[in-house]
Amino acid sequence: MDYKYFLKIIKLKMANHKSSEKRIRQTETKKEQNRYYAKTMRNALKSIRTTTNKEDAAAKLPKLEAMLDKLAKKNVIHKNKASNLKSSVGKHVNSLS
Repeated sequence: MDYKYFLKIIKLKMANHKSSEKRIRQTETKKEQNRYYAKTMRNALKSIRTTTNKEDAAAKLPKLEAMLDKLAKKNVIHKNKASNLKSSVGKHVNSLS
C-alpha cells in the first residue's frame, strides 16, 4: 500500500463532517498545485541566476517578474518575498556584462 494513500485514508477517517472531508481534499489539491508553482518559480530563478549572457537574462526577466506577481497574488508566496526576489534578480541581470 502506498504511504500517501494510507495518510489520506487516515486523514479522511479523522474528519467527522462531510464539509471537513471536502476541506481536507481541497487542501491536498491546493498544496500540490502550490508545490508545483513554487518549484517552477525556483527553476526559473535558477535559470536566470546561472546564465552569463545578459541578453538571455534580460529576455527571461519580464516573464519571471510576471510569474512572481501572479504567485504573490495567489498567496503561494508572500508579496514582500516576490518584491525582494524581483529586486535581487534585477540587480543580477544589470550586473551582467
